[in-house]
Amino acid sequence: MAWGRWVQVLGPLFLTAILGGTYAGAASEEADKTLSPYFQLLAPEGASDAFPLESTEVDATINGVIADVRVRQTYANEGAAPIHARYVFPGSTRAALHGMSIRIGDEVTVARIRERETAKREFETARSQGKSASLLEQQRPNVFTMSVANILPLDRVEVELHYTELLVPTDGTYEFVYPTVVGPRYVSGAPRSEGPARPVREAEPMEWAKSPFLHEGEAPATRFAIRVVLSTAIPLRDVHCLSHAATVDWKRQDLAEVSLANPDEFAGDRDFILDYRLAGNEIQSGLLLYQGEKESFFLLMVQPPETVRPADIPPREYIFVLDVSGSMEGFPLQTAKAVIRDLIGGLRPVDRFNVVLFAGGDRVLAERSLEASPENVRLALQAIENERGGGGTEIVPALKTAMALPRDERASRSVVVITDGFVAAESEVFELIAAHLDRTNVFSFGIGSSVNRYLVEGMAKAGLGEPFVVTEPAEAAGAARRFREYIESPVLTHLQIEFEDFDAYDVEPPAIPDLF
Repeated sequence: MAWGRWVQVLGPLFLTAILGGTYAGAASEEADKTLSPYFQLLAPEGASDAFPLESTEVDATINGVIADVRVRQTYANEGAAPIHARYVFPGSTRAALHGMSIRIGDEVTVARIRERETAKREFETARSQGKSASLLEQQRPNVFTMSVANILPLDRVEVELHYTELLVPTDGTYEFVYPTVVGPRYVSGAPRSEGPARPVREAEPMEWAKSPFLHEGEAPATRFAIRVVLSTAIPLRDVHCLSHAATVDWKRQDLAEVSLANPDEFAGDRDFILDYRLAGNEIQSGLLLYQGEKESFFLLMVQPPETVRPADIPPREYIFVLDVSGSMEGFPLQTAKAVIRDLIGGLRPVDRFNVVLFAGGDRVLAERSLEASPENVRLALQAIENERGGGGTEIVPALKTAMALPRDERASRSVVVITDGFVAAESEVFELIAAHLDRTNVFSFGIGSSVNRYLVEGMAKAGLGEPFVVTEPAEAAGAARRFREYIESPVLTHLQIEFEDFDAYDVEPPAIPDLF
């Protein structure tokens, strides 16, 4: 049998073999969202009212941290002329589209991969011959469009999407969002990168649905239905639908089915938002299994406790790798100093720290990490305060220096990289981080008006965490506070996994970071 892959998102650990696509940190939470799919009408002009959305049906299965979503939408050409349109699906950077089909009448078109120019030629040939045809293109990362030509009068168009999306918890809460479509939703005329704004109606907050296994205007004709099967392997404590009146059918303490309480009422004028939390004041783990014909897969989840007592935190070692190159002069370097001052100032006497300053070369504050005594903290801050920024940006040697420093094997070692990312050694940096995950946690903090997000977000991805980016001075204090809270509580260190009585391969990540 074949078994799975490790994935860690800071907080819980996830061991899985069913991820589809590439998940990278987004520029911002607002920009990094899966948005509603919709049709853009290209021709004829003014035919919008003749092509309404009849229904949207959503089936979502959440296994652990991965939502597997199937969307079926039906449109109808009620006009007297053929319609040319473009179907748009804007996904987030955590979504992977792996299936799209369009049925027009009795004909079904399933999206297949072609080289861009070949696909365009095939599409234009079919269109010129008066045949129904469609063209799916990736316009930019995770924005897909499928052009559909010659939708004849009285034709019904059925679109089916199949995508997976990674769910990342915030403060212990997981959130699944299905972005609804207010029918009809499309744009007539020239293509645009985004769909029209849709009305939003405030929903009354619903009560938390406690697990029984644990403690305590005129509606449009468009139909909207959604069903979510939630399976977590770890007991669920709360399931909460803020956006809609929902029914929660508990199957087991780790399995629930959520659906609309009033399916006959129109509910497609606002996003469907489902929040849930996992139970436990202690470290919990659970295993999800998938038995295939030739290969089998698993997802192992390890969940930290809801609250961590200071006494439960092991000794910590923080090595700050600080960019003091010329591009960091001014606001970036001053912000970096404040971040380090805040983090060092909160260390305990049992903790240790060090600082690696780098530009064209690198230098270390001390040969061995220092105790977090008031005297040593003042020494570090003074060394940083004397920096003004200058020289090149040799980040790879600096990272190697940090990881090669003598270490206390009892401690949880974390390297904190603070930079604007003006380097051209991304691949080497990512490989270096990934190769040391079982010995060193790596966190990235990008500062500057033009941060190299590819590097900063790539370092976070290689370290299986989330990136932090500050582009303006006003953002610095809040981001520094969230960053400190994010990295200050390791609860399990020196993790290893062993397999018995079966063969395991394609295990990701090959090296396991600490559980925070």
